[in-house]
Amino acid sequence: MIWDVIGFLVFGLVVGAVARLIKPGKQDLSWVATLGLGVVGSLVGGLIASLIGSGDIFELNIIGAIIAIVVAVALVGTAEAMTGKRGART
Repeated sequence: MIWDVIGFLVFGLVVGAVARLIKPGKQDLSWVATLGLGVVGSLVGGLIASLIGSGDIFELNIIGAIIAIVVAVALVGTAEAMTGKRGART
């Protein structure tokens, strides 16, 4: 059980890091925020993959990983918009 949680957190950190690499521009997010967004993306990706019958929510599979990365990229963009340059006006 503990190894499942550790593996999920490590995978969430990888998903968050990949999402930040894919998302253009510099994001001012800490590694904790990256981990959190990656874990949320992993949960959503695993849930969607299990709903379409690709595997269990905690099972590592390619469809769940792709969905997790796409969701994490969207979450990084949302976090960037929420914490971005508040004082800058265009």
